[in-house]
Amino acid sequence: MKVLVVGSGGREHAIGWTLARSSQVEKLLFAPGNGGTAALGTNVDVEATDLDAIVTLAKEEEVGLVMVGPEDPLVAGLVDRLTEVGIPAFGPTAVTAQLEGSKSFAKAFMENHGIPTGAAASFTVVDAALAYLDELAKTSASVPVIKADGLAAGKGVLMPETFDEAAQAIRDILIDRRFGAACDSVLIEERLVGAEASVLAFCDGTSLAVMPVAQDHKRLGDGDAGPNTGGMGAFIPSPVITPELLADVEARVLQPVLKGMAAQGTPYVGVLYAGIMVTADGPRVLEFNCRFGDPETQVVLPLLESDLVDIAFGCIDGRLGELTPQWSSDAAATVVLASGGYPDSYPKGHPITGLVEAAEAGGTVFHAGTAVGSAEGEPPVTNGGRVLAVTATAPTLEAAVDAAYRAADHAHFDGAVRRNDIGRDVANGKGADSDGKGTPT
Repeated sequence: MKVLVVGSGGREHAIGWTLARSSQVEKLLFAPGNGGTAALGTNVDVEATDLDAIVTLAKEEEVGLVMVGPEDPLVAGLVDRLTEVGIPAFGPTAVTAQLEGSKSFAKAFMENHGIPTGAAASFTVVDAALAYLDELAKTSASVPVIKADGLAAGKGVLMPETFDEAAQAIRDILIDRRFGAACDSVLIEERLVGAEASVLAFCDGTSLAVMPVAQDHKRLGDGDAGPNTGGMGAFIPSPVITPELLADVEARVLQPVLKGMAAQGTPYVGVLYAGIMVTADGPRVLEFNCRFGDPETQVVLPLLESDLVDIAFGCIDGRLGELTPQWSSDAAATVVLASGGYPDSYPKGHPITGLVEAAEAGGTVFHAGTAVGSAEGEPPVTNGGRVLAVTATAPTLEAAVDAAYRAADHAHFDGAVRRNDIGRDVANGKGADSDGKGTPT
């Protein structure tokens, strides 16, 4: 069959790379894709958020399956639109994707269904939000987290160090609308402290299958310094989530989501991603994502031994309970190379070299913010903030981390920025927390 992958990041390249291994896939299309996906199939100049064009493309090409990568088209209802015209699409509907599309919706859902999470309050009026913050300052020394309610490309979570900074963060969101449409309301949330992990699961509306648990590194610099980003690297296995704790997360977090969504007549289908903080009082949900994570996908999918097409249709058709996805027991690590200036403004158009050498050194290079070179035979060029993710697998985490860095050493472009400590503390037995500050994503 033809399969259409919607999106242009490292996650979508990893999804396409995994689909390319399936004997059921005859042709891959990417909308819009990137410099790496062009080597796997055909890039089509259609933006992921142009729902009309995506539906038209899927119909004209007679695709047998659409894999939706990013959150924006999911929240906008792309899966609903494709389903209406009879095209199988992997991902949640617009209603269920509100778990990611609105932090206030997600918080209320968790409270209604007894899912453990931090205390929070939502506001649309700045004076009311500041008054609530003043009351918190009188009773607590812990400065809360300030979150823009909507989608902000992973940048809508602010981590003030003082209550004055928290007040300014509220003004930045509600008055200055720093994150655009995501700023219709603000969430003032209890700051949780602990070790963080990413728990992802395939879901078919009633059944779920948990993937290997990953840890990512959100901060830009070594030692968890600098601003939050979309993620500078990730690794598997995570020592944060023991088998007993994972069973607890499945029972108290994932299953209640499926039951709650099914009870309201909107079954959850696709990938459910719970960002978990393991606190002294047990696991707490920081946030939900309604799709594969990035860069978690770049370490999760290389370990998948089952056919992703079978799993996708098992979820769509409500047959996931009949399947048992198989995973390699290897460890995996990925190192992100970002443009200088990221997560703020950054240049584009720098040639990228050394990718063949990186692959020869044992790495799998997933493109994210890249574009095809301007002429045939020219190297790809930078076209985004996070440019590449270089992944390696090995029997041990230490070996996987070393292999990922050896491969990443070969990839070059002007101004490249990376962390040099992805997974190293855990591999060396020095710690389990990917963020020593205990901060949420």
